[in-house]
Amino acid sequence: MKKFPAAQWLGPIVFVGLYVLLEWMSYIHEYKDVPITPWNPGVGVMFAMMILRGPVYAAALFAGVVLSELFVLQSDLSWYFMLGIAASIAGGYLAAAIAARRYWRLDVSLRRLYDVLAMLGAGIFGAVLVTLLLTLLFLFANTLDLADLSSASLPLLLGDMIGIGVMTPLVLRLAQLPHDRWWNFVVPLIPETVAFGIFISVALWLIVGGGPGGFKFFYLLFLPVVGAALRHGLDGGCLSLATIQLGLVGMLHYFGYGADEFTEFQALMLVLTATGLIIGVEVSERKAAEALLKEKENEATLAARFNLVSGMASALAHEMNQPMTAARALARSAQEIMSKPDADLARAGSNISSMVAQIDHASNIVRRMREFLRRGKPRSSTLDVATMLNDALLLIRGQANAAKVKIELEVAANLPPIQGDQIQLQQVILNLVRNSIDSIISSRTLDGIVKISARAIEKPRRLEISVSDNGGGISSEVAGRLFEPLATSKPDGLGLGLPISSSIVQAHGGKLVLQSHLPRATEFRVLLPVD
Repeated sequence: MKKFPAAQWLGPIVFVGLYVLLEWMSYIHEYKDVPITPWNPGVGVMFAMMILRGPVYAAALFAGVVLSELFVLQSDLSWYFMLGIAASIAGGYLAAAIAARRYWRLDVSLRRLYDVLAMLGAGIFGAVLVTLLLTLLFLFANTLDLADLSSASLPLLLGDMIGIGVMTPLVLRLAQLPHDRWWNFVVPLIPETVAFGIFISVALWLIVGGGPGGFKFFYLLFLPVVGAALRHGLDGGCLSLATIQLGLVGMLHYFGYGADEFTEFQALMLVLTATGLIIGVEVSERKAAEALLKEKENEATLAARFNLVSGMASALAHEMNQPMTAARALARSAQEIMSKPDADLARAGSNISSMVAQIDHASNIVRRMREFLRRGKPRSSTLDVATMLNDALLLIRGQANAAKVKIELEVAANLPPIQGDQIQLQQVILNLVRNSIDSIISSRTLDGIVKISARAIEKPRRLEISVSDNGGGISSEVAGRLFEPLATSKPDGLGLGLPISSSIVQAHGGKLVLQSHLPRATEFRVLLPVD
């Protein structure tokens, strides 16, 4: 036989006591010795627990109703009638809770407007069902007659609906808070809660204490409800509604309002409750959507970062190939020169110096790429454009001469200095020049020439470095996606050089553009900010 631990029943027992306490605090009026009141918070609390925990809380509600009849209301009703009342209330709301979870797929976190409407709909269904069952029971027992139906049924229905509308979403939302974070959630709201409480107290005093004309001030209660809902979503709406309802009941009781006036106020409160919940859940949905969008943006940024890292890792082979190939060729040449009896030591020394420069350049590429990946931005220093371009072209002239391609550099006078990473910007220029040389070689252009020019542009103020060639050009299909990874016109190309170059230029606050892709008139432009 399966045993149930005592802790499993502790919660229902506690809520039985809470229900009896709420009945004692909220019971104001009765009708012909029948327990009918236009405010029933205990039903709202127990309905929420039935949605969360199931039928065991229907049993707790049954016990709570019986105990309230005996000790709070001190009813003279017979036992079978008392048990019938308890069974009608517990059974009706259990049916509504099961319908909400099983058929309407209610999400107890109430994150969506649908869930709030489903919760309210289930509560209304339960209230109508319970009201109908109790009315039939009262008529059957001759406790009420047909003339009493409207006077008895309306307060009973309103009391349950208000109890569910105010207390059920509040309990469901509180249940979502981690137990170890309640204090962190409540403390920051204390000053704001005090301010709202003062405003609500003054408004209720005007409304209830102002006599018969106080109804006209009821609209003031919309201000704290809407304000709290806009600031804190559904949680703010629920807390403000609970505060207003408890204050309203206390004020009505203090000033001795009758059942009819109480019912009229509760009808207004029902409208206020629906308004606060709908505004609150709409705000919560919007905030949740914004948070989700922010999360997706962060994920996209992280994915882009990983793509950049992956692309740069693959591009290292592409970028390192040229200087290492040149260094190997220079080493072979120096080795060949030194093997001859009449070795030209000066030429060999020149080749070795060039080889060291190529190796140093490869080392700088690796180091600067690693720093760029780690920091996401270049190492900035003040650069003289003419010097930067001349130093870069020293590394490529040997390859150009071997391919019989002429390189021309034209730098305008009095160019303003720029801020940037010299190695990375030289890497961009070298990549563009190498692409031009490859285009000239593949198109078998006999008078191949690569022109590099630099000039300042005033509006907007920036520096423009142009690299053009008279090679075979770039097809329109490739030109449209040239800066995308893996897009290349070379048979053995990786399609990573231009995307990486574009990323470097963008990191400098500039832009790399394809100005022309026509045969014998291909031109790339690097646009960099001056200030």
